[in-house]
Amino acid sequence: MRIITRTILILSLVSLFADITSEMLYPIIPVYLKEIGFSVMWIGILEGFVNFTAGVSKGYFGKLSDEKGLRLPFIKLGYGLSALSKPLIGFFVAPLWIFFVRTLDRLGKGVRVAAKDALISAETTRANKGRVFGFNKALDTAGATLGPVIALIFLLFYPGEYKTLFYIAFIPGIISVLIIFLLKEKKQPVFLFFPYCCKEKLKFRKEKRIRERRNELSTGLKIKAG
Repeated sequence: MRIITRTILILSLVSLFADITSEMLYPIIPVYLKEIGFSVMWIGILEGFVNFTAGVSKGYFGKLSDEKGLRLPFIKLGYGLSALSKPLIGFFVAPLWIFFVRTLDRLGKGVRVAAKDALISAETTRANKGRVFGFNKALDTAGATLGPVIALIFLLFYPGEYKTLFYIAFIPGIISVLIIFLLKEKKQPVFLFFPYCCKEKLKFRKEKRIRERRNELSTGLKIKAG
């Protein structure tokens, strides 16, 4: 069995391009927001709110992905939201608009992250999970390194052109979304999940306990008979 399957490679390339987009913009977003009139306090409130949105949505959409028995729709939607929302921040300067598009961006992360990790995990064995996730994170980190370098070079030649940089960042973002469409997925059986396990697992454990109890009683009777 191949350790790095086609699905793992494609999802890792998606992470690479998506992180190039993200890291091109995240270092300059506070500078840009301050330039258009946001105070330091409002920048802190904005970033706290959008990151809270991402954190809360991860659990919800991860559970929803399990219940639907599908991963790719959540991955496509999540990366799509993030890719489309990033250049939108440069269109208008109204505070409500900025809050909306930044929330949309981080919501995209919340929608996709659990489904993506679950799909990667399903593509490998327990013995190779560390290697596979290491490979994925390596490309993710490569994107996070390339993004600021590209932004730095651009601003070196075009100082203060933040809006243009938002539009340029759309290119690797949309590439990451298009790459996802190379993947196909078969729908998995739909389970209604409890906090720690599914109904089928509970049923299996109950039957196992019954069998073990019967074996114990059978062994005890044999000992008494002997």
